[in-house]
Amino acid sequence: MSKARTDWTREEITALFDLPFMDLLHEAQTIHRAHHPRNEVQLSTLLSIKTGGCPEDCGYCNQSVHAETGLKATKLMDVRAVMQAAAQAKDAGSGRFCMGAAWRNPKDRDMPALVEMVKGVRAMGMETCMTLGMLTPKQADMLAEAGLDYYNHNIDTAPEKYAEVITTRTFADRMDTLEAVRSAGINVCCGGIVGMGETRADRIGFIHALSTMPHPESVPINALVPVKGTVLGDMLEGTPLAKIDEIEFVRTVAVARITMPASMVRLSAGRESMSEACQALCFMAGANSIFTGDKLLTTPNAGDDKDALLLGKLGITPMQAAPHGHLEEAAE
Repeated sequence: MSKARTDWTREEITALFDLPFMDLLHEAQTIHRAHHPRNEVQLSTLLSIKTGGCPEDCGYCNQSVHAETGLKATKLMDVRAVMQAAAQAKDAGSGRFCMGAAWRNPKDRDMPALVEMVKGVRAMGMETCMTLGMLTPKQADMLAEAGLDYYNHNIDTAPEKYAEVITTRTFADRMDTLEAVRSAGINVCCGGIVGMGETRADRIGFIHALSTMPHPESVPINALVPVKGTVLGDMLEGTPLAKIDEIEFVRTVAVARITMPASMVRLSAGRESMSEACQALCFMAGANSIFTGDKLLTTPNAGDDKDALLLGKLGITPMQAAPHGHLEEAAE
């Protein structure tokens, strides 16, 4: 079994990207089988518990107040409504329920409701994840005490590319929240987005940043969904860069698997525009989690029926047991 490393160099990661495609997939699948069940994928559901009105200026996001997409901002959902959505997700086969709020950071007045959501979803026997923006150490501790399994806080792209995508916060701000989450004993879910007009060197920098920090237990790899009215959506519209090459996307998944062997690698946004062949290659490359349902926060997703058909064709079964528990429980 390959040992997890946090001393990867950019030169080593470049060499992985440059491997012949079949050699890269073989290495990624070999490492995947040494660390994870073969032919199993975790089904996750993502719910927007507070939509739009975010003051951040992320160039990819239609929930930013700086985007002109016509998206209507909403208040934080009622806890009971979230519980109903979680129950429906569980009935549909999801083992993981993720809750996202379009905030720069949650206010202290929001925390009691968020705590109740975590407790309620965990009581259903599902794995929990939240993405709420930046957290203070106190807020992270409150979520940990409630039993939150994962906190999602993506680095989005390579450190040197970051300021081209977002100006209202820094890469260091992201790292501060990740440290607060780790210190609280919550598993880290951290990845980013490819297809934002970046170069391969930027993708190498993105994987390098992830693989040289304490490896996130969960690594979502998103393909940009260009939304008209967002900075990147308008900038890339009508250009060849509006959709990342599928082989290059699979390469990115494979390199993530090789450099972070024990992490869950999650196919996230962008699947609705991927071919079945591309998704199959991503599973071959070591992806072992997908988001189900017709929507991811506010963007389209493949849908349960389409996913069931694809997994059936591939002989892949839904993962039954959560691969990671709360860190405090894992230590017992």
